[in-house]
Amino acid sequence: MNETSIILGGEESSKPINLSKNELMEAIEASSKFTELMMMYRCAIREVQTKLEVLNDEFKTRRKRNPIDSIKSRIKSPISIFEKLERRGLDISIDSITTNLNDVAGIRVVCPFISDIYEVAHMLMSQDDIEVIEVKDYIKNPKTNGYRSLHYVIIIPIFLSTGKEYMKVEVQIRTIAMNFWASLEHQMHYKKFESEEMPDIVNELTVCADNIYSTDVRMQELREDIHKYE
Repeated sequence: MNETSIILGGEESSKPINLSKNELMEAIEASSKFTELMMMYRCAIREVQTKLEVLNDEFKTRRKRNPIDSIKSRIKSPISIFEKLERRGLDISIDSITTNLNDVAGIRVVCPFISDIYEVAHMLMSQDDIEVIEVKDYIKNPKTNGYRSLHYVIIIPIFLSTGKEYMKVEVQIRTIAMNFWASLEHQMHYKKFESEEMPDIVNELTVCADNIYSTDVRMQELREDIHKYE
């Protein structure tokens, strides 16, 4: 491994350190600054999750149904953080993590219907303490393998004893059917292969995703038809 500049405890080492991957990971995980950073990401997730739960409760009270079926959150593991920085040719440091990675803290919101996705997104992103820095609409513009979801990267304040900190959180919003497809696709470790190596599987995945999306669209149409009779 090439010599890597590491920032631990807020101070840069006086000269480059030549470490193996395992040694580098151990140094990062042992850093008090890294531990503190992960704590702040966890706090940011709680802030966003609370906002979503409040919106879901309000929606249920006023409209007698929930636009959110489930909410799941996760923090990237140290090894995943390291590997992503390494793939991008970036420094392994606290500053590099906060500056270059948008998905260390992630929340996945699963909704019953496609229209719920956009309504939940609008209600959340319009709150005045949330700053949207990136939007990727893979529902209107699905990935080549058929993946569909609405992605946001937001900045949200957290309030600590030392003051206010601004943290990035990735928010993914999708339907139950989209989540079903994405979960199975992930379990097959499809992303480890190039699409040229397995075109038949890529085509089948895309067909399945399209079928699932068509079902989503039809279910929403049926719901709207039912509402006409209420």
